[in-house]
Amino acid sequence: MSSLDFTRDYHSYANTDQVKVTHFDLALAISFEQKQLSGYVDLAIEHQTEQLASELILDTRDLTIERVVNSKGEELSFELSDADDILGSQLRISLIGDDPWVKVYYKTSPSAEGLQWLTAAQTAGKKLPYLFSQSQPINARSWIPLQDSPKARVTFNAKIMAPHGMRVVMSADNDHVTNQALNGLFMFKMAEPIPTHLMAIACGDLAFQALGERTGVYTEPSMLEACAKEFEDTEKMVAIAEELLGPYRWGRYDMIVLPPSFPFGGMENPRLAFMTPTLIAGDKSLVSTVAHELAHSWTGNLVSNATWRDLWLNEGFTTYFTNRIVEAVYGKEMAELEVVLEYGRLMEEFKTMPVDKQNVTANVQYDDPNKAFDRFTYDKASMFVHDLERRLGRDDFDKFLFDYVEHFAFKAITTEDFIAYAKTTLLVAHSDKISEEELLTWIHGTGMPSWFVAPQSSSLDKVVAQQALWLAGTLANKLEVEGWSVHHWQYFLTTLPEVVSVNQLAELDECFAFTQSKNAEIAFAWFTVAIRNQYQAALPAIESYLISIGRGKFVKPLYQSLADAGYSDQAKAIYQQAREGYHPSIVGMLDKIVNP
Repeated sequence: MSSLDFTRDYHSYANTDQVKVTHFDLALAISFEQKQLSGYVDLAIEHQTEQLASELILDTRDLTIERVVNSKGEELSFELSDADDILGSQLRISLIGDDPWVKVYYKTSPSAEGLQWLTAAQTAGKKLPYLFSQSQPINARSWIPLQDSPKARVTFNAKIMAPHGMRVVMSADNDHVTNQALNGLFMFKMAEPIPTHLMAIACGDLAFQALGERTGVYTEPSMLEACAKEFEDTEKMVAIAEELLGPYRWGRYDMIVLPPSFPFGGMENPRLAFMTPTLIAGDKSLVSTVAHELAHSWTGNLVSNATWRDLWLNEGFTTYFTNRIVEAVYGKEMAELEVVLEYGRLMEEFKTMPVDKQNVTANVQYDDPNKAFDRFTYDKASMFVHDLERRLGRDDFDKFLFDYVEHFAFKAITTEDFIAYAKTTLLVAHSDKISEEELLTWIHGTGMPSWFVAPQSSSLDKVVAQQALWLAGTLANKLEVEGWSVHHWQYFLTTLPEVVSVNQLAELDECFAFTQSKNAEIAFAWFTVAIRNQYQAALPAIESYLISIGRGKFVKPLYQSLADAGYSDQAKAIYQQAREGYHPSIVGMLDKIVNP
């Protein structure tokens, strides 16, 4: 590993050291009949060395490149390489002199990994089809030829043509008033430079409701009222976040609640965070995901990872910052509960992660960058940040975090950049509280540091006590569970012994109706216990759950659990029904689980 160049993005072909795309103008037409985007991207380039670069290398995947011209309309020769399974194809364009623009005419593939095309029947309203993207980590290249690297931050303008009666939104300025005409033409502008994995587009039967002066939510009309109610605290969250890390720099913070096939809990696309409908629980119990995507507006979008090895700089600080927002808006008890559950997830992943990969930096330079998204880049990194706060004290830590974000605003940084910064700030100002060795142990060490104290919450004492009574024979309907939150129930279920009898599970289910739970988190925790203990009464509900939800956090572990528990045939049968409804970005991973 020592021979690796940690300044290099191993997941991009782009020659950003020689010539860099700084801005682009995008003009695309949406065709639902062909499941295709077609048009052009006009790339503004800057040479990075005195000697002009002779070629521009872009990242693509499954794109048809029709022609390439410069600002004078002169044809530029180009070559599209054979495709790599992970990286796609490099597009090599010959440049003429110092011309600052390159225009690429192209169209996408119906199977583009970064786009999902849904039929009207697959939507809530059943009236119009739906399109949405998922560019992270390296799927932007499947719908735009560009330098698809978090190092290559860009501004952009876009002109999108869509069928009349449909609304288009992007990770940019979305003028919900002007765009109400739904006349087929939509214009967008992103004036702040963003990493390419934050490029996002959606098109469908979309309605909008304001949540506050600078916040709002888009979704299908039938879901709008419920989504607006669930997310009504968003404006308050923005104000709290600003108190901690300074002004919100992206104008508006709008969200779009997507169809169930969206593969993540949320995606922090600037000015238009993507959200899963599994968050709509009716009681705000799962809105920490809203806080998480908002927190990325500082840690992840403002200060971003330079390579996918450095993902922990996004997710670790954001997971910590999320907890601070939750504490300020919903109270200390909920914040403590979430940290304990977070730590529990991490401990579970320790059981299966090879020791040499138990560090916060993701070992994916020669591997699929999707594998960077594990509990170590999120939760172990978050535990590191919590430990920093504990050592420094909240006031001093908040000052460090504020200064860190200001120092690297609108920049992409490596782990080594962070360490160098910490050596001149954190380790100087607080040398009595943390040493360089301790800092590096957190970042490069495996396992958990010897001094780490696991998070606790006194609020869970009642859960531990009631669970112990039940395991000792007390009937479920005699347990004192009034007032328990989703976090209490998650802890009750996730800390059950590996082996629980079918009769015990049936009694729990009869009392608390877990199999019929409408809360996606509780259902997932219950189904995990049910599968490993052969509680077959839950299998029909598990099938329905897997067909109706495409969130990777839930479906990947459940398919794996089914396979591990001897239900491979059932898993294959369910997957055969559900596969078409899953987002292309996770189908490859699910294929390997269900058909290893």
